[in-house]
Amino acid sequence: MRLDEARRDLYRRLAREQGYKSRAAFKLIESNERYGFLRPGGKVLDLGAAPGGWMQVAAELVGPSGLVVGVDLDKIRLREKNVVSLKMDVHDPGLVAKVEPLLGGKADVILSDLAPSVSGVWEIDQGRQVDLTLRVLEIARALLGDRGSVFCKLFEGERSQFVRDEFRRLFTSVRTVKPAASRNASSELYYFCEGMKKATVPSD
Repeated sequence: MRLDEARRDLYRRLAREQGYKSRAAFKLIESNERYGFLRPGGKVLDLGAAPGGWMQVAAELVGPSGLVVGVDLDKIRLREKNVVSLKMDVHDPGLVAKVEPLLGGKADVILSDLAPSVSGVWEIDQGRQVDLTLRVLEIARALLGDRGSVFCKLFEGERSQFVRDEFRRLFTSVRTVKPAASRNASSELYYFCEGMKKATVPSD
């Protein structure tokens, strides 16, 4: 068995043992241990949240005084008390108006593990994933509170430098993360962005 396969099997087993919906939960756990962006009482928006592994982790970390709102095209079923799920396309122009009342204001953290339906053509898939990440930034401009942060996935490829430039244009600090639960061969990287620059936040 190759190292990447063994690692995937390890995190799948750990996810089952610890009751998480997916091994991706450990990507968020590791990244939060490094940067501490999920805190008790926080309001979290999770985009592309199904099957709910990241929502479970976020719900544990923000605790009963916090709230996690998850958005996905697929229905999400979780037992945690401090979670709300919304079955909706992230490109829907009505998303912000729907989510803000659920959050009860602005988000402290926006998470995104969004990925497109895979076509098998890398240039197409990477382009679609870039578009999803840029949509996350649009939503962040509308829904992220002061001193809020974004933690999101980006497929590395032809257009990824443009997205990194957008991260740096919008945020004062941008850091790259490759969690251990990610495959070494995978082109996915995660970016932790904090300190949205005030000039980029749209006025109400």
